[in-house]
Amino acid sequence: MSKQFVEGLMETVVARNPGETEFHQAAQEVIDSVAPVIDKHPEFAKAKILERLVEPDRQIMFRVPWVDDKGVVQVNRGFRVQFSNAIGPYKGGLRFHPSVYLGIIKFLGFEQVFKNALTTTPIGGGKGGSDFDPKGKSDAEVMRFCQSFMSELFRHIGPDVDVPAGDIGVGGREIGFLYGQYKKITNTFVGILTGKATEYGGSLARTEATGYGLVYFVTRMLEARHKSWKGLNVVISGSGNVAIYAAQKAQQLGANVIAMSDSSGYVVDSKGIRLDTLRRIKEVERGRIREYADAHDSAEYHEGWQGIWSVKCDVALPSATQNEIDGAAAAALIKNGCIAVGEGANMPSTPEAIEAFLDAGVSFGPAKAANAGGVATSALEMSQNSMRLNWPFEEVDARLKQIMNSAYDQCVEAAEAYGAEGNLAAGANIAGFLKVARAMLAQGIV
Repeated sequence: MSKQFVEGLMETVVARNPGETEFHQAAQEVIDSVAPVIDKHPEFAKAKILERLVEPDRQIMFRVPWVDDKGVVQVNRGFRVQFSNAIGPYKGGLRFHPSVYLGIIKFLGFEQVFKNALTTTPIGGGKGGSDFDPKGKSDAEVMRFCQSFMSELFRHIGPDVDVPAGDIGVGGREIGFLYGQYKKITNTFVGILTGKATEYGGSLARTEATGYGLVYFVTRMLEARHKSWKGLNVVISGSGNVAIYAAQKAQQLGANVIAMSDSSGYVVDSKGIRLDTLRRIKEVERGRIREYADAHDSAEYHEGWQGIWSVKCDVALPSATQNEIDGAAAAALIKNGCIAVGEGANMPSTPEAIEAFLDAGVSFGPAKAANAGGVATSALEMSQNSMRLNWPFEEVDARLKQIMNSAYDQCVEAAEAYGAEGNLAAGANIAGFLKVARAMLAQGIV
C-alpha cells in the first residue's frame, strides 16, 4: 500500500503544482518518510491527512510597486503561503531574493509545518517573500519597497493569525521598515513580526538562535558518536546570520572553524576564522567575503562557493541555501573523513547527498530539526510580546537548548518507532507529521 500511496500522491502534487521543483522535492521527502505511518494509522488515511497537508490553506500573490532613487517605478511580486494552522498561528519567514517564486515559497512553507511542530511551541507553518533584491539598494529604496509590500501583506496577517519573520534578504533593517508600516496602517503595537530589535519588542538571543540551535542539535549527534566539538575542524557555508552564530557557538565549544563562504566564493583560514573581522565585513560594511582574505595573511580566497565542500573537515554545516550539497559534494565530504553534517539552511542537501551520508554512516541532522532554533526563539519572542516583558539572554538561550534537545529526542524516538533507526531525517518528518496529523484529526474535516 505504501508504494502505491506514495506514487499516487506525488502524481497529484506534480500535476497540481507544475514546474515547482523545490516543492516537489520537499513533498517527496515527507511523503516517503511518513508512508509507514499512514500504513499503521488507517484513521489518517481515511481523513486524508497527508492529501490535505500538501494543499496549503491559501496562496496569496500580489503586486508590489515602488519608486527607486532615480524616480523610476519598479514592480515586484509578493507572496504569502499559509500552509497549516492546525497547532497554532501560521509562522514562517519572509525571503527577499531574485530567485523567489511560488514554488520556493511553497517548499519553505511546507517544511515549516513540520519544523514548527518539532519545536514543541504552538505555531503553524507558512512562508512569504518577494523577488525583490535588497543587495545594492539604498536604505531609502529598501524602506519604500518594504512599505509597499506591507501595505498589502497587512490584511493577511495578525498576532493570532500569521506572524512572519526574516529569512534570506530580510534582516533587522527590513523587519524594522515592515513593522513600522504595519503599525502605521493598523494603529496597533502588537507582536506581529519576530526578529525585531530589542528596542521595540524583540527577544534577546533571537539573532543568535538559528546558529546556536544548530550547534546544540549537532552536539547531540556528536555525543551519540562519543565525541565533542573540541579540536574538530568545521566548514560552514554562508556568512549570514545562521553561519556567523553557528561559527561563534562552535568556536566557544572548542571547534576550529576553518572555512566560510558567500555567493561569490569562499575563504579558508588555517588559523581559524576570525569572527570579529567577518562580522565587520558582512554585518557593518555589507561587503564580500573576499575582503576577509585581504585582512588576514593566513586566509586564502577561492572563487565559486561550491568548492567549499572540497575542504577537508570533521563537521559540515551547510547554512547558505537549498540544494547546495549535491551527490558529488557529499562524496567529497565523505572521502575527506567528514563525520557529521548539520543543515543550517533549508533543504541544503539533495536527496542523493542525504542517501550518500546515511549509507556512509555520516551523522546527518536535517534542516527541519537542526535549524529549528530560529523559529523556536521567534515563538519565545511571541510569548514575551504577549506578556509585555523580556526574558534575560540566559533564559532564552536555556529554553532554546531545551527545545533543540527535545527536537533531537523526538527525531530519534520517531525513527526507532517506525523502522528507520538512526535516520534523523525520517524521524523529523514522522515526529512533526504525527503532531500535526493528530491535531487535524481532532479538529475535523476543515
